[in-house]
Amino acid sequence: MCIRIDGPWLKDEHGRTLILRGVNLGGSSKVPREPDGATYRREGFFAHREVSFVGRPFPLEEADEHFARLRAWGLTFLRLVVTWEAVEHAGPGCYDEAYLDYLAEVVRKAGEHGLQLFVDPHQDVWSRFSGGDGAPGWTFEAAGLDITRFQATGAAIVHATHGDPFPQMIWPTNGWKLAAATMFTLFFGGDDFAPTTLVDGEPIQGYLQRHYIGAMRQVAARLRQFPHVVGYDVMNEPMPGYIGNRELHRPAGPLAQRERPSPFQAMLLGAGIPQQIDLWGSALFPRRVGARVVNAGGASAWRPGRGCLWRENGVWDLDAHGRARLLRPHHFAYVRGRLVEFGRDYWRPFCGRFAAAIRELHPGALVFVEPEFGGLGPAWGPEDAPEIVYAPHWYDLVTLYTKRYLPGVALDLTRQGPVLGLGPVRRHFAGELRSHRRHGAERMGAPTIIGEFGIPFDMHGKRAFRTGDFSLPERAMARSFQAIEDALASATLWNYTADNSNARGDQWNDEDLSIYSRDQRLDPADPGAGGRALRAAVRPYARATAGEPLHMAFDVRSRRFVYRFRHDPAATEPTEIFLPRLQYPLGCRVSVSDGVYELDMGAQRLVYRHSAAHAEHEVRVAPA
Repeated sequence: MCIRIDGPWLKDEHGRTLILRGVNLGGSSKVPREPDGATYRREGFFAHREVSFVGRPFPLEEADEHFARLRAWGLTFLRLVVTWEAVEHAGPGCYDEAYLDYLAEVVRKAGEHGLQLFVDPHQDVWSRFSGGDGAPGWTFEAAGLDITRFQATGAAIVHATHGDPFPQMIWPTNGWKLAAATMFTLFFGGDDFAPTTLVDGEPIQGYLQRHYIGAMRQVAARLRQFPHVVGYDVMNEPMPGYIGNRELHRPAGPLAQRERPSPFQAMLLGAGIPQQIDLWGSALFPRRVGARVVNAGGASAWRPGRGCLWRENGVWDLDAHGRARLLRPHHFAYVRGRLVEFGRDYWRPFCGRFAAAIRELHPGALVFVEPEFGGLGPAWGPEDAPEIVYAPHWYDLVTLYTKRYLPGVALDLTRQGPVLGLGPVRRHFAGELRSHRRHGAERMGAPTIIGEFGIPFDMHGKRAFRTGDFSLPERAMARSFQAIEDALASATLWNYTADNSNARGDQWNDEDLSIYSRDQRLDPADPGAGGRALRAAVRPYARATAGEPLHMAFDVRSRRFVYRFRHDPAATEPTEIFLPRLQYPLGCRVSVSDGVYELDMGAQRLVYRHSAAHAEHEVRVAPA
C-alpha cells in the first residue's frame, strides 16, 4: 500500500483515507544488547564505545513470531526505534556495519508480514549517559563533559549510577539539568550561544548535526530499497536546552521532581561550586518540600583540562573575590537583539536540513516532524520541507506519572489544574487530540499521526502481575484508545518490547508500557500469548475509507463498533475495516446503512461497498 499526503489526511493509491494503527518497536531498543544495557545495570556502563545493538528490537530468529503477532493484532504500522548510539557508538564516523545489516534484515522481515513502518531516530534527554537514550557517549567528550561525574555534580540523574529504587518518572527532569541542556543547546544553537566552542576547529553545532544526520543517512541508505519504509522521523521529543530561557536564576522546566537547579546553579555545580538546591515533591503539581546542598565535594563535570564552556562563552565568571557572577542573564534569549524562539529559529530549520539530506538518498520519503517536548509544532511555511507528517505524542499524564488508574481524573496542562468526572475527562482527552490534528492541518499544512500514547502496566504497585487481573490496565488502555477514536486519529502505541519482564519492564528507567511480556506468555502455542490488555488494544478500526471519516467508536464491554463516513467519488476501492477475531471469536452481526459488504473473519476484514444514493454511510458491528 502506498501512503501519500492529501491535505489533513493520509491516503492510499486508490484515494482512500487511511487511519493507521500501529506500535513502537521496541522499548528496549533504547539500550545496547551486548553487553546488556538495561538501565539498572552499572557494570560496563561507561564503556560506551564497546557496545552492540544487534538484536534490538529482538533476535532475527524471533522476527517472524513477533511480526505475525502484531499483524494478527491489527497493529500493522510500525514506528521503528533506532538510536544514534546504535549506529555510531564507536566514535565519530565509525558506523556499526553489523547493526546496519541486522536492521535491514529486520525491516525486510516486516515487509514479508505486510507491515509498513517509519524510522524513529529516538532520543530522550539526549543520551543514556544523561538519564535517557539516543546520542553516543563521545558527544559529551566533544563538548568537554565527563560522563562519570554527572551523579556527583547533579548534571543528571542516571539509573545506573543512582541505583535502585529509581525515582518514578524522574528522567524527564534531566532535560533541564546541565548535561542534557548543554548538549541540546550546542546541537541546535551552538553557533549563536557557544561560538568559541570548537571541535577540531569546527563549530560544535555543525559538528554534532553533521554526525547525527550522517548516521541517519547510513540508515536511509540501507532501507531505501524497501517500499514499505514510508519515511523518517526527524528526532524524538526534541528539547530546547537553554535556548529561549530568560530566567537563568529561576528553576527551569516543568515536571519538577527532587533537585531542581536553575540554569545558573547547574552551571556552577558543574564547575565544582556547591549549591543549595530546592527539592520538589511532585511532578504534576510541583511544590517545594525542602532543600539540600549538592556537590559538597566540589567535583567538576568537565574533563581534565577543560572548564565550563558557558563560562568560556561569557555567560558567567568569578569576580575579584572568587564569587560567581551571572554576566549575561539574557544570553540564551536574544540573538543580535532579537528574541529567539526555539521552534521557529532552531528546530524548524534543522528539520529542513534533515529532510533534504534524507531525501537525497530516499526520494519520496515522508518526513515526520514532532513538536518540542511538551509543546506544539512550529508554524510551517512554503520555504520549509514539503510532504511532512505532524507526529506529536499524547499521554494520559495522571496515569503515566502516578502509575494509578483514576477513572474520573485527568490533568489539563493549559489550565494547570485537574479535570474531574468521567464525561469531562473523555471530552478533555478527545479535545487535546483534536487540537493536535487541528494544529497539524492549520499551522503545518500536514496530516497528524500520534507517534506515542500508552499506559503503564505496573500500575498500583504491580498488582496485576501478582493477581493476574489486568482489568485496571485494560480500562486505562481502553480510555486512551477511546480518545484516539474520538479524534479519528492515526496512532502508534508505545510500545512492544520483546524482552519485557514483570521485574524490569521495558529495561529502561523502570518503565513498563509494553503490550507484550514473556512473563504473561502462559501458552506458547497461542499467537496472542504474552499480550496485555488486548481486549482494549486489539479493536476494530477503519483501515481505509472510500471517503472522509466522520465518527468511529468501539465499546469494550459490549464489543459494539460503529463507523460513519462521507463518501468520495474519487476513491476507486471500497472501505476496509479491521475486525479482530479476538473480539468476535464466534463471528459477528453486521448492519450497513446502504450498499453491500463482504465479511472474511479468517482475514479479520470487512469490505464495505457503499451505494451512490447517499452521501453519508454507516457500518455497525456486534457480536454474533
